[in-house]
Amino acid sequence: MRTTDGGPQIAERFHPRVDANLPVKVLLKGRSVMVRARDVSMAGLFLMAHPADTARELTIAVPLPGDREIVTTCQIRRREVDGVALEFGELDWDDLIALARYLHPRLP
Repeated sequence: MRTTDGGPQIAERFHPRVDANLPVKVLLKGRSVMVRARDVSMAGLFLMAHPADTARELTIAVPLPGDREIVTTCQIRRREVDGVALEFGELDWDDLIALARYLHPRLP
């Protein structure tokens, strides 16, 4: 199947993304770096930053409304000109619920 512009059809995502512009702390050895997330879903986020080419995973902290901060190790799934796509590692139930509460009112 093709899109209207003739390109291949992109499969619908299982976890839809929402525009976020969220601050995210990347936790490095002995320091942290503040960057922004362009979008976020229940599965991961797009980080507007360029980690070292050798990096395969990052530990991040994502502050959510209500004084909840999700801290998790993420796998780098894709590198683009604007940044990297990250897939969340394991999230506990409280983190999943907090993330769902953040995303739900922002879904189209």
